[in-house]
Amino acid sequence: MMSHRSQIIELIDQGAIPRENIEKALMTTRVVPDSTAWRIFIDNLLLWLGGLSLASSIVFFFAYNWYDMGRFAKFAIIELLIVLTVVAYWKLGSQTVSGKMSLLVSTILLGVLLALYGQTYQTGADTWELFFYWALLMLPWAFVGRFPAIWIVWVSLINLSIIQYYQTFRGAFRMLYSSDTELLWLLFLFNTLAMLAWEYLAKTRAWLAERWAIRLLALGSGISITWLILVAIFVPGGSGNSVLAVLVWLMWVAALALSYRKIWPDLFMLAGVCLSVSVVILSFLARHMIKDWSAGSFLLLAALIIGLGTAASVWLKKVHKEMHV
Repeated sequence: MMSHRSQIIELIDQGAIPRENIEKALMTTRVVPDSTAWRIFIDNLLLWLGGLSLASSIVFFFAYNWYDMGRFAKFAIIELLIVLTVVAYWKLGSQTVSGKMSLLVSTILLGVLLALYGQTYQTGADTWELFFYWALLMLPWAFVGRFPAIWIVWVSLINLSIIQYYQTFRGAFRMLYSSDTELLWLLFLFNTLAMLAWEYLAKTRAWLAERWAIRLLALGSGISITWLILVAIFVPGGSGNSVLAVLVWLMWVAALALSYRKIWPDLFMLAGVCLSVSVVILSFLARHMIKDWSAGSFLLLAALIIGLGTAASVWLKKVHKEMHV
């Protein structure tokens, strides 16, 4: 099915809509937002920016006044703010933008409370514990709120805790892989499973049907597996098992290209696949074909970049046209 925008543009190209009525048609079908839509957008944008700024200001408030406040005053203030934001969420409602913002601020303040506790009693020797327990304790907020942004915060905290853990203990299977490679594998596995679970649950839970959230998870998955391929290319033996990395990357590319062209059409995902393929091809050619980094070598790389970018853009334009026919 063609979108409203594509239908209107096609009618305009065919001359079916008189020139003097084009603006009215665009406004009526909401292809071009009217003044009311702009006001709603600006109002929501300012609300989100204000809420995030408020949460950030609380962090800086404690940092600046750390030596001027007693420990009980610090805990009383942050706990009172958490209670107030939870009450605000309850009063404003779970479906309002202001209510969702209140819950998100409350989730951030929970992390501030944990950081305050660790700094006051010196329990935060291992940084990964802060992010892990923050993610663990915020689960009630995430389940009650049913808000994609909070779940993205949860996924981000798990990623941070994994990274911090491996930087501290250098991995759990260091005899088989280097800790950096093991970290990339674990990040890839976690983000890929999170993306698949999100896509599956979005079929039955409308509040999860936010493409931006799934795209962020795809970025986490794609960056990890592409990085593993780059390690396999530029660091001989550095990936632990280069053949496995290549096979997994090929399956990842094929799965995303098939899924997001035929099952869940998504041009952003396909663009990400094209970017990953281009980066891997260019890196492989640069590693094995260019021996001396002369002016001719850089010219060859520039030509390859232009060629791959052009091929990807032509294919994406073709796919975009197929999606709207």
